[in-house]
Amino acid sequence: MLLVVLEHDRGAMDEAAREALNFGRGLAAQMGAPLHAALIGADDADLVAEAGAFGAQAVYTVVSDVLADFGPEAWGEAAAQLIRRLEPGAVLAGGSERGNEIMAQIAARLDLPMVANCIDVQADSGAGEWTMTRQQWGGSLLEDALLNSERPLLTTGLHTVAAERAEEAVEPATESVEVDLDPSLARTMVKDRVVLEAGVTLSTAPVVIGGGRGVGSAEAFAPLEDLAAMLGGRVGCSRAVTNNGWRPHSDQVGQTGTRITPEIYIASGISGAIQHWVGAKASKHILAINIDPEANMVVKADWAVIADLHEVIPAIAEEIKRRRA
Repeated sequence: MLLVVLEHDRGAMDEAAREALNFGRGLAAQMGAPLHAALIGADDADLVAEAGAFGAQAVYTVVSDVLADFGPEAWGEAAAQLIRRLEPGAVLAGGSERGNEIMAQIAARLDLPMVANCIDVQADSGAGEWTMTRQQWGGSLLEDALLNSERPLLTTGLHTVAAERAEEAVEPATESVEVDLDPSLARTMVKDRVVLEAGVTLSTAPVVIGGGRGVGSAEAFAPLEDLAAMLGGRVGCSRAVTNNGWRPHSDQVGQTGTRITPEIYIASGISGAIQHWVGAKASKHILAINIDPEANMVVKADWAVIADLHEVIPAIAEEIKRRRA
């Protein structure tokens, strides 16, 4: 059995969990094993059905008073107890901050090896040997590794695999599992939430209009804001922009900012340093607007306009207005 630990938040499955289920289908097929899933702190029929839509043949629900909300220690101990009982051939989770934290907790509690940010795994579970390619340095380096383990713990590289449903949904078998959790595990747990922004966020926007040093000033971002509003998107920026104080850090796209996955990223006046590229490369399509035809972002983009962004962005906005009229 391949067990996928599903990340969720109060009844909503995280995109990283969907990616892990899709990744897990292929890995389970390699292993010749069924794909099962674990829901920690939830017994929700919609979550179970969604896991089945992604190919999970069985779902184990673990509910406890200590699991009132997300907490890495409580989730890690609950998952560890479940793994001791089920003895799966491998355990997988999405490569989000929470996913990696949960798996690290499991690894420490079960004294098992963990490999994070995998983009490819080849299983030879009969011999206990696993070969994998994983991301390092925010995706700028790929590492090939060999792991000897009868029960590896793995996380996927975030946004390196699509969250695609199975060709045929299944109705998973369900089982409620009891665990014994010390109340002290709740010392690290989400106690409250503050909504920093409503509506479409930078990480979920279908369209992102990015601006770099070439925009020139904080005021010059106004046309980018107008275009983003027309397209139902958000404005992002490079680190150079935040360093200059033109935009807040919450708008930064990159390795130390937000990783985006829009349908299209319009990168305006952005050179495309590797740290920025790490945050933008999961975009479905990239349009680069730059006066430098050799800029890294231009070279890697799907399409490029070699021109002044201050002329191109308003021109795009005007054309949208014309067509909508």
